Amino acid sequence: MSALSAEPGQAAPARRELPPSMVERMTLIIDAFDGRFTHLTLEDVARCTHLPRSTAHRILDQLVRLNWLEHSSLGYSLGRRALGRGDGSHGEIRAAAAPLLHNLQMRTGLVVHLAVLDGPEVFYLDKVGGRFALSVPSRVGGRAPAHATAVGKAILAWLEPERVEELVDGKIVRLTSRTIGDIATLHQELNRIRRRQGLAFERGESFPGISCVAAAIRGHEGPVAGISLVGDARTPLEKVAPLVVDAARQASLALFPGLDNPRGRSRHAARVPGGTWSPETMNRWLALGQDDDWL
Repeated sequence: MSALSAEPGQAAPARRELPPSMVERMTLIIDAFDGRFTHLTLEDVARCTHLPRSTAHRILDQLVRLNWLEHSSLGYSLGRRALGRGDGSHGEIRAAAAPLLHNLQMRTGLVVHLAVLDGPEVFYLDKVGGRFALSVPSRVGGRAPAHATAVGKAILAWLEPERVEELVDGKIVRLTSRTIGDIATLHQELNRIRRRQGLAFERGESFPGISCVAAAIRGHEGPVAGISLVGDARTPLEKVAPLVVDAARQASLALFPGLDNPRGRSRHAARVPGGTWSPETMNRWLALGQDDDWL
């Protein structure tokens, strides 16, 4: 008897049958993603689906080309087609941020935005504000170039530089004389935002006379959205900046419980800033950009 034969009374391991059709295999791969924040590597997908690695890679490439999935340095994640183009797929973010947006508006009297990144643009999920809201040319469901908005730059700052170039390079347009006009300047600005622990400013880059301050809502594997406060050119944004950072931090923890626990974070995650900033800390961070036209 061959040494490879099964022992008497012991059944040979059953070979797992692969789905016969391409549609079934594509569905199997998409079903491996638990939600919009899930990132999987090629090895993860092959293990979850039991597909050969080469087969999984070929199908993943097709799904990325068709916008069912996205691919970044963090791995594969659900794309625009899988999530839908409306704000229905963003309900969890809106629900977590809603009380924080209302509180920000009540405390500052300014317009508050909640937005997500969609390609080279930001997509506005929510807008809360009083009478001044009519003077701010934004709307729920509207879009704006990410590089020209504080909320867009706050999100871009936590992406890998290669991912930023993939999203934005070649799509940079000037909306005003103060808009960033090239990828090199954008990288410099994003670096300054990271040095300010994620705090982004914008003064007249989208619309003359409008200024904003923003911070990103971050998850275990990167940014998922951003919150901004919007005022006119005279608004002292430095005074309200700590409130924006604190709101973004609270939204991050509401969406991702345990994010501030080092053991609960992935190696890709950036640490969520601590509590509200002290005036001394605020002044020290803002001093990094005092000679900066973009601050």
